[in-house]
Amino acid sequence: MLDELIEKRKKALSESEQHKNRRNELNAAASTHARERNKLNGQTREFVEEAQKNKELRDQYNNEVQALKEKRNELNAKANEYFEEIESFKKDHSAFQKSSSIKEIQRQIELMEFRQQTEVFSTDKERELIDKIKHMKAAIKEQEDELEQNKELKTKLQTARDLRKEASDIHDTVTNIAELAQKHHDLMVEFYRKADQSREAADAEHKSFVEAQEAADEEHQAFITCQKELRDYDKVISGLRNKKKKKTKVTKEQREVRQEAERIFQLFKGGEKLTTDDILLLQRSKLL
Repeated sequence: MLDELIEKRKKALSESEQHKNRRNELNAAASTHARERNKLNGQTREFVEEAQKNKELRDQYNNEVQALKEKRNELNAKANEYFEEIESFKKDHSAFQKSSSIKEIQRQIELMEFRQQTEVFSTDKERELIDKIKHMKAAIKEQEDELEQNKELKTKLQTARDLRKEASDIHDTVTNIAELAQKHHDLMVEFYRKADQSREAADAEHKSFVEAQEAADEEHQAFITCQKELRDYDKVISGLRNKKKKKTKVTKEQREVRQEAERIFQLFKGGEKLTTDDILLLQRSKLL
C-alpha cells in the first residue's frame, strides 16, 4: 500500500509541475497581450488626438471660407448693382440697345472657364473654347470702352470692375483655403480610420489577454489542487512510515527480550539462582 501511495504521489507531483509550468506560460502570454494592448491603446489615443487637431483646423478653415464667401457675395452683389444701372442706361439709349448685357456675357465666360477647368476636351475643342472666351472678353472690353465715353458710366464701370476684381481675389483665397480645409478633412478621416484599426487590434489583444488570464487561473487552481493532494499523500505516507518504524522497533525489543529470557533460562537450567525479575521475564516469555 505504501509503494502504491508513493507512485500516486509521484504522479500528482508530475501533474503539479505541468500545471505550474503551463500557468507560468499563460501568465507570460497574458502579460505580452497586455503590453501590446496598452501600446495599441496609446496609438489609438494619439491617432484620435491627431484627428481632432485636423478636425479643428478643418472647421477653422471652413469658417474662414464661409466668412470670405459672404464677403465675396456682397462684393459681387454691389458690382451687379452697378452693372444693372449700366444696363438700365443702355436700354434708355438707342446707341447701346443692340449690345448684349455685360453681366450676362461675364456669366457665360465664367461658365466656360469652369468647364475648361473641370471637363476633358480634345485639343481642337479646347482651343475653340479658349478662342470663344477670348472673343467674349474682347466684346466686354469693346462695350466698356464705349461706355467709358460717358463720364458717369466710366466711374460706375470702374467701381464695378474694382468690386469684381476684389471679389475675384477673395474667390482665389477661398479656393486655396477650401483646399486646406479639404486636406485637413482627409487627414482627419485617415487618422480616425487608423484609430479604428488600432482600437480593433487592441480589442483583439485584450480578448487574448482575458482568455490567457482565465486559462492561467484554471491552471493555477489545478496546481493548488495537486498541492493539496501532495500534502494529503505526505501525511498518509508519513503515518505509514512511522507506523512501520514503530512496529520494527517493537519487534526488535521483543527479540532482545526473548534472547535475554533464553539466556536466563539456560542459567536456570544450569542451577543458577534466579531473581524475582528473572522469573517474571521467563514467565512473560512463556519459558516457565
